[in-house]
Amino acid sequence: MSNPHNHTDEELIVMLREDEGVAFKKIYTKYWYELYVMTNKRLRSKEAAEELIQNFFTTFWINREKINIKGSLKAYLHTAIRYSIIDYMAKEATRNNYLELLSFSYQEATNTTEETIFIKELENGINGVISKLPAKCRKVFELSRKEHKSNKEIAELLGLSEKTVENHITNALKYFRVHYKVILIASGFAWLLR
Repeated sequence: MSNPHNHTDEELIVMLREDEGVAFKKIYTKYWYELYVMTNKRLRSKEAAEELIQNFFTTFWINREKINIKGSLKAYLHTAIRYSIIDYMAKEATRNNYLELLSFSYQEATNTTEETIFIKELENGINGVISKLPAKCRKVFELSRKEHKSNKEIAELLGLSEKTVENHITNALKYFRVHYKVILIASGFAWLLR
C-alpha cells in the first residue's frame, strides 16, 4: 500500500471503511490535537478533554463501516466532537451545579457571537424547564442550585425535613435530565452545524 500521507481525506475515509488501520492512524494523527484544543477550550480540563477525544476516536474506529460523511472529514469530526462536548456537559451539569454550564462561555473573553447566542438560548431553556417544576420543588431546587444553600439550611428556611428537601432536589434533577438534551439540541442546533 502507498504512503497514507499522500492520500486525501476522502481517500482515507474509503480506506478506513475497508479496515485499513493505517488510514485511522493518519486521521487520528492529523486531527487529534486540533480536536483536543477545541475540547479543552470548552471543558477547561485537560484530563476531561483527553478522555473525551480518546473515547470519540475509539467509537469512530468501532463504527468506521457505518460512518456516513457527507461533507468534509474535518467538518464531520468537529461537529461530532461538539455533540460529544454537549453530552459530556449535560451529564456534568446534572451531576453537579447546572450553573457551571451557564457560566462556561461567559468566563471567556473571546466568545463568538454564535456561542454567546447559544449560551443565552440555553439559559432560557434551562429556566423554562425549572419554571415547570412544582412550586415547592422549584423553590428547593433554586435555593440549592442558585443560592448554594445546604439541605439543612433549606429545610430550616422552608420548614421541611432534610429528607423532604433531598427528595425535592432528586425529583428536580430527574425532571431536568429528561428535558435537558432537548434544550441543548433546540438551543444549540445552529451552533452545532457551523
